Amino acid sequence: MSEATIDFAELIEKDRVERAKDRWSGTFLDYLELVKQDGDLADLAHKRLYDMITGPGVDVLDTESDPRAKRVFGDRPIKVYSFFENEFFGMERTLDKIVRYFHAAAMGGEEARQVLYLMGPVGSGKSSLAEKLKRGLESLPPVYVIDGCPVFEQPLHLIPRHLRQAFEEMLDVKIEGDLCPICRHRLMNEFDGRYETMPVKAVTLSKRARRGVGVVPPVDPNNQDTSVLIGSEDISKLDRYSEGDPRVLELNGAFNVGNRGMVEFIEVFKNETEYLHTMITATQERFVPAPGRHGMIHVDTCIVAHSNEAEWQKFKADHTNEAILDRIVVVKVPYNLRLSEESKIYRKFLERSKFDVRIAPHTLEVASMFAILSRLEPSNKCDLVTKLKIYNGEEVLEKGRPKKLTAHELREDTRREGLFGISTRFIMKALDTALAQNDGIIHPINVREALIHMVKEADLADDTRKLYLEFLQDTLHKAYLELLEKDITKAFVYSFKDQADTLFQNYLDHAEAHVTKAKVKDPVTRDEIQPDEPFLKSIEEQIAIIGPAAEGFRQEVIAYLWSASRRGEKIDYTAYEPLKEAIEKKLMSSVRDISRIITKARTRDEEQREKYDSMVENLIGQGYEPNSIDTILKYAANHLWKD
Repeated sequence: MSEATIDFAELIEKDRVERAKDRWSGTFLDYLELVKQDGDLADLAHKRLYDMITGPGVDVLDTESDPRAKRVFGDRPIKVYSFFENEFFGMERTLDKIVRYFHAAAMGGEEARQVLYLMGPVGSGKSSLAEKLKRGLESLPPVYVIDGCPVFEQPLHLIPRHLRQAFEEMLDVKIEGDLCPICRHRLMNEFDGRYETMPVKAVTLSKRARRGVGVVPPVDPNNQDTSVLIGSEDISKLDRYSEGDPRVLELNGAFNVGNRGMVEFIEVFKNETEYLHTMITATQERFVPAPGRHGMIHVDTCIVAHSNEAEWQKFKADHTNEAILDRIVVVKVPYNLRLSEESKIYRKFLERSKFDVRIAPHTLEVASMFAILSRLEPSNKCDLVTKLKIYNGEEVLEKGRPKKLTAHELREDTRREGLFGISTRFIMKALDTALAQNDGIIHPINVREALIHMVKEADLADDTRKLYLEFLQDTLHKAYLELLEKDITKAFVYSFKDQADTLFQNYLDHAEAHVTKAKVKDPVTRDEIQPDEPFLKSIEEQIAIIGPAAEGFRQEVIAYLWSASRRGEKIDYTAYEPLKEAIEKKLMSSVRDISRIITKARTRDEEQREKYDSMVENLIGQGYEPNSIDTILKYAANHLWKD
């Protein structure tokens, strides 16, 4: 037997032993002793789901130490749930609303009798959220059920009504619900009413085993059979049992299967309204009708439904649907609108693919910019690119100063932002196309070409297609050139950050001396000299700070950095966004001519060749793929510097 076989056998046996630990069986009396020790065993479905989400950990985002997060969320505390970590990005507000629903439902509030309805555009994450909840249920510790019950019933239903108050006081739990017809029949006929001897066992919930996780796909409107929801009668047994005998029941509908867990309604409003009426009693009364003439069956389940906005608006517009509408908690699941988070989404999908992916810098950033620009509503307060940056928590400059416009202000003026635009799947198709055509190497140029081709081929309204092409061919073209020039500058400037920090420190020394009416000590001669006004101006003019505005700018810089220093923050050239931009532009201007000449040159002398090779080596150090650098530099030569 090979070593590999032994390892496989050990793994299988270890798993079998671990799973055996979760198995438990006993009588109802044995179960009562367990509940007495741990009342959580009697929790209802919403409470278990809430504990499932919050159990792995809940952190509060520290916006005070993260200026970017503070610009995105303001002063509102934002909770981050480990349960959703590394799977959902830019959805903090949506996740917060979902968790609030489960919290209220777990406490027995009205939400416990409401449907959680996720509404959003295609590819926004509705189905993924439902899948995450279902996977979470499957990973929970086992639940205790009446052995042999087709709906995995809570054993406490065995306690007669007249004794429930006494048992509730003894166990410190709340008992809700009644026995299903099948368990009631078994209790009276197999156990002679001695419910304390009824068998109980522990089971894990499983979507594939249809245990605690029910799924309802859209059903053909011309053939909607409620047996999908509540089960049916097995007509083959009618020759042995009477029509009223519970033993003819096949309790395998979605609500039966989803008892003790959740039921998912996919594209819920594609179903006829009459078909959905079962949800009313399932949510409000926690009962669903049994097939035939067998009364009602108690259900303890969380109903999660989802569909797109168009179906929701159509359903909501029909006043005859008021009974269902009154039992729905709507949570919007819009597209993500934060650039940094959108890039994480695509990186997650690429890492899961089998492509040998090599990604040039800014590739996912450019693709993400296109997706988000398509999702934004125009504003009379700023252009869409500025809006994108503000939503991403970036400090946007206006005449050399931070623009006094917040993400909250912009969101207040919107109605449907994030509910339209390019989907995540559209971008992923373009990335896959570029990867397949370029041997796994993608960069902003070939991804942008793939997106342009897809937009031209897509079934879009003419004005929408024109707008998307303008984003790709103009807006993103210019944005990428700015990013590319900065990278090339860094590749030409030896130790870019060191030089930037040197400029920064020199500027601070001279600006502080200017503001305080003091002198600067020469680092070499140690002589005291006047602040270097031409030097200060050469930095400030990079961001259009000229004339009288320079005085105020210098005071703002010194005040900001003094304040940051008191807070113990790290001070370098990136600390104050306006000054950071000015310093980077100063460095870029200092090497622009030589970088343009060397990059555009068809033939190079020895000195130029050395500088070009050094630039290429530095670009590789920045993360550029060697096989794509030639294409990117030709693109820069053709578009970046116009003679």
